Amino acid sequence: MFVRGWWMLILTIFGGTARTAPAQPTEAPKRPNIVFIMADDLGYGDLGCYGQKTIRTPHIDRLAAQGLRFTECYAGSTVCAPSRSVLMTGQHTGHTWVRGNKLIALRPEDVTVAEVLKTRGYRTGLVGKWGLGEPDTTGIPNRQGFDYFFGFLNQRHAHNYYPEYLWRNEARFELPGNVAHDGVSSQKTTHVQELFTQEALAFVERNRDEPFFLYWALTMPHANNEAGRDLKDGMEVPEYGPYRDEDWPTPEKGRAAMIHLLDRDVGRLVRKIDSLGLGERTIIFFTSDNGPHSEGASKADFFDSNGPLRGIKRALYEGGIRVSMIARWPGQIEADRESDFYWGFQDLLPTAAALAGAGVPDSIDGHSVLPTLLGEDQKPAEYLYWEFFEGGFHQAIRRGRWKGVRRKKLEAPLELYDLETDLGEQDDLAKEHPELVAELESLMKSARSDSPHWPLKRSKG
Repeated sequence: MFVRGWWMLILTIFGGTARTAPAQPTEAPKRPNIVFIMADDLGYGDLGCYGQKTIRTPHIDRLAAQGLRFTECYAGSTVCAPSRSVLMTGQHTGHTWVRGNKLIALRPEDVTVAEVLKTRGYRTGLVGKWGLGEPDTTGIPNRQGFDYFFGFLNQRHAHNYYPEYLWRNEARFELPGNVAHDGVSSQKTTHVQELFTQEALAFVERNRDEPFFLYWALTMPHANNEAGRDLKDGMEVPEYGPYRDEDWPTPEKGRAAMIHLLDRDVGRLVRKIDSLGLGERTIIFFTSDNGPHSEGASKADFFDSNGPLRGIKRALYEGGIRVSMIARWPGQIEADRESDFYWGFQDLLPTAAALAGAGVPDSIDGHSVLPTLLGEDQKPAEYLYWEFFEGGFHQAIRRGRWKGVRRKKLEAPLELYDLETDLGEQDDLAKEHPELVAELESLMKSARSDSPHWPLKRSKG
């Protein structure tokens, strides 16, 4: 059994003997600050730089123009908690401990990005949504490598933008003026977005003189599902901003206003980093945890939030798992560049380790994409793998241009799509390529291990 404590000690003393990060292909500054910004349920087509025509996102678009925009990056899963588990542990959903939205906590032996970076002297902070451990469990951020945490522990609690409390490290942080019952607030004074932005700005300010890792896990534009039942408005914003006078359904005004606030505050954080003279010492990533939702009385197709892709949140088609990914690092990442290199959330941990000069555990599935970030040639991973357990058992695999999808049950046939010619996954080619289907089936069997919390169940009869 891989034991985190021993690994941390060995890595700290010897610089990593388990699986060392690959040598950097070109000279880059050692130990840059790492800022990872993650939206919640933001669709592949929700940003101007990814084709959005109605909602305006000038600050994120500018971030893309200043750096590298990936067109084929993948979330860890199609819903919140497992996607975040993949991101933190470097293991895909065939191996990571949290594979669904049950309240399962990360274990002491699970090693996170934050813990890897702490071995190289990073100050580590999380602001926003966690979802990988309830209070007093082994999974809370402060027991998983984060020096500082402010936000939501529970993903359902995070539905409410006017909660009665948040968490600061391991203590409740009360929000006077908010009164909530069953996830819906009857009195609304303090909206969490401004708090999260102020906390992120303060973390950067406090740690400006030492290397830091900020994981800014925002909750926008996720809906408050509890407030959105019976076609009510679950898109909670303080105001509708530039969209207040649009002739749209109220929930769609709310969705657009959420993305507006998200974009505005990304701009504020980038300006803060640059104003402190940290721009060339800081790599900033921007992405989303999965595809767009049709929840809270808002519909994904109203703004064409999944763009050219099939499916939305809770699907393993491209629209549920392909996400925006932007990386900016002035002086190291060439500006205004686009890449179709495919990679996934499991690759963050080894990439962060390579940036910091740290080692990584043997148990991870990911690979560093630092060469691609720096403009070097790099082969993608042999394959990417997903599994998902809501509404049955679902699997997906991507190998090169080919994508396999299984829906609802283990015995279901594998669908096969050629993503180079059929991005919308409309033409199932499984019957035309039985040998390729067999190869993907074999890979999928070897890609996973059994989970006590998400067991495989064969259909009856």
